[in-house]
Amino acid sequence: MIDSNTPLLSVRDLHAHFGADDASNGSRAPMVRAVDSVSFDLEAGGALGIVGETGSGKTTIARALLGLHPPGSVWGSVRLKGRELIGLPEDAWRPIRWRRIALAVQSAGTAFDPVYRIGEQIAEPLREHLGLPPDEARQRAQALGFRTGLEPRHLRAYPHQLSGGEKQRAMLAMALSCDPDVLILDEPTSGQDVLSRAHLIDLLRQIRRESAAGLILISHDLAAVAALTEQVAVLYAGKFVEVGATADVLARPRHPYTWGLLNAYPNMTTARDLQGIRGRLPDPANPPAGCRFHPRCTQAVERCRGEEPPLTYVGDRLIACHLGGLQTLLRADRLRKTFSGNGNGHSTPGEDQVEAVREASLEILEGEVVALVGETGSGKTTLGRLLVGLLASDGGRVIFEGQDLATLSGREEKKLRRRIQFVAQDPFDAVSPRLKVSEIVREPLDVQKVGASAEREEKARQALHAVGLPADPAFLERRAHELSGGQLQRVAIARALVLDPKLIVADEPVSMLDPSEQAKLVNLLKKIQNERGMGLLLISHDLALVRKVADRMIVMREGEIVEEGPASQVIAHPQHAYTRALLEAAPAFAIEPMNAALTADR
Repeated sequence: MIDSNTPLLSVRDLHAHFGADDASNGSRAPMVRAVDSVSFDLEAGGALGIVGETGSGKTTIARALLGLHPPGSVWGSVRLKGRELIGLPEDAWRPIRWRRIALAVQSAGTAFDPVYRIGEQIAEPLREHLGLPPDEARQRAQALGFRTGLEPRHLRAYPHQLSGGEKQRAMLAMALSCDPDVLILDEPTSGQDVLSRAHLIDLLRQIRRESAAGLILISHDLAAVAALTEQVAVLYAGKFVEVGATADVLARPRHPYTWGLLNAYPNMTTARDLQGIRGRLPDPANPPAGCRFHPRCTQAVERCRGEEPPLTYVGDRLIACHLGGLQTLLRADRLRKTFSGNGNGHSTPGEDQVEAVREASLEILEGEVVALVGETGSGKTTLGRLLVGLLASDGGRVIFEGQDLATLSGREEKKLRRRIQFVAQDPFDAVSPRLKVSEIVREPLDVQKVGASAEREEKARQALHAVGLPADPAFLERRAHELSGGQLQRVAIARALVLDPKLIVADEPVSMLDPSEQAKLVNLLKKIQNERGMGLLLISHDLALVRKVADRMIVMREGEIVEEGPASQVIAHPQHAYTRALLEAAPAFAIEPMNAALTADR
């Protein structure tokens, strides 16, 4: 008798490792560790989403649950209603596949026999596993086809006569045919147009309401996972790195990898350019020591490189991270700054005072691009200068990498300057006209006494290359007045990059440039930020521009932060009247049709 508390499906310490013989010398190739110690439970009627990049091991898990891998390549425990499936002989799997666990594979095009019609193939599991007579199996196949959006002509067709999306629906009909206890769907929405995809998701919702079957949804379609599952597991290089309630994980990701996946996902509510996670998945035959994500992680520490993090509870979810998940790079609490009316930085009793920043609090996460927007005079630049220590605040504090900037000594503060860099709005005011390009870029290295002279010169050349500028002797000898505005702003950015900072605060870095140079420079900043894993605070009044690169947006008005949130959310659903006014006033092309313009002229 099965205990009522026993999960429908219980997976513990699942491994799937594959090796291959080297035909040339008889030796074995390195073992491919496709899945390494994965555990989860699935309740009857429950739904689990498994997400991750292509090659992370998602499909390998699905095939392992049906015993489809070579003998000896899979170990651990997979229990269906308490019955152990690992190690079953092939003949014992026959009554389990399709009838108890069914898989709708992603590559539906190769899953069908090309010499049989689609309807015949949908009917086959009904005959083989349920023992239905041919006529009844055919009728049931037609009903399944109709349910999944297929017409009779589709059932009469051969596989090569159907589109990829139609074959995907036929595969779903086959998976549903025997009313399995566990339904595994591998990328069911791939190849579907938007209307067909919406219909398919509605169908799967209906199936979930009508059936007690458990659902495992393997997908890179995060919107489908959000619509169909209650729990989600994030898989990276064969290991779960974050597991929790779907709504919570997708709304507030805590592992750096999960955060990267979500920020790479296309969203209809913003025009932000897509940016993949830097680096690439490790070779499963030679995964890195320690945390497998550490070569791509912006916040990795020495412990991450040598010690594998366990999957443990951090608050309401499981996270595999030595630091407990995504870290806050910089946090400002209730910052205040007041200037006297005569322009001095100190206020005198009786004088008019300007509250440039009032109780401003914000956070910048590891590797995040945050846009600080607002009209001229809203306090953006003052706040940016407070964050990097170029102005002393009248109250509040700034915490950078866990350190309160106000408590740092002179030597510690100088060291901190290497970690935070500021790019001013006007590069002509920010650099000395007496210095050559080589001296402008190299000056931070000279001040910090980093390396020998030759090393500093080489780092300066590398920084210039990073921003798309030449580093030949002729260019290095040029002075500020000999450069265009775009060139000088790139030099200023190279100067900020030369110390390999962790955070850059860029104050209106493209406001003085033409649209072409603006586009080039903003894309360059985003590219460098992504490659180096820096945080970036982009101060601007140009909403159309920052929405192309920002992960999150902060709106400032008269010294106060009035709204903040994901850039897509702020743009699509602004909550504050000031934000709505900024969006409505943002410049946009309004090109009338030629006929309408001619009619108006007449």
